[in-house]
Amino acid sequence: MLLAIDTATRNASIALYDERQVWAERTWFSDYNHTVELMPNIVDMFGILRLEPARLRGVAVAIGPGSFTGMRIGLSVAKGLCLALGIPIKGIPTLDVVAQPFAGSDLPVCAVVHAGRGRFCAAVYRSVDGQWTRQGDFQLLPPERLPALADGRTIFCGELDEEARQAVQSALGKRAIIASPAQSVRRAAVLAEMAWPALASGQGDDLASLSPIYLHTAGDSL
Repeated sequence: MLLAIDTATRNASIALYDERQVWAERTWFSDYNHTVELMPNIVDMFGILRLEPARLRGVAVAIGPGSFTGMRIGLSVAKGLCLALGIPIKGIPTLDVVAQPFAGSDLPVCAVVHAGRGRFCAAVYRSVDGQWTRQGDFQLLPPERLPALADGRTIFCGELDEEARQAVQSALGKRAIIASPAQSVRRAAVLAEMAWPALASGQGDDLASLSPIYLHTAGDSL
């Protein structure tokens, strides 16, 4: 069984997963209270299922880009569990998780998450030769620069607030398809499903060197 942890932004999500099913999932608006909310929610999830942490065979964690503090908390908890239980870890970029539910779309997808101080982290994804692929680097942008990422008719999904939505719609009109809040929510079950093949085959990341993806100033890319 795999535990997935995502605290990369104000929205937090955790899930217990194996290849047969999602055993439990919890997603909530934490508003950067991850320090006090994350572990109690993990413990409660195990309690509901009457499971012991020893059942875990790996931990998946969202590594950003996103909020520096949020990413550090999630990664610290994930590493602590892996170290204590002697199990592997797998980090998945946050924007990859946002875009994954749209994999296979005929249209490009611009995935967006809040980065704080009125900025957004974003990346564009599309299907290339049948493979869902990120196009270019992660970028840190103000909302008025998000429309420039569109390549023709484009789906925008993730944490677009009202200012970002208006900037995109005003600039692009019908070329912008903005996903609904339910379609845009970032789910730990998706993170778990993405990490499962690597962890199940023993191809996790190095526990000591795994670190967050953090973009420091607007205009940065990685």
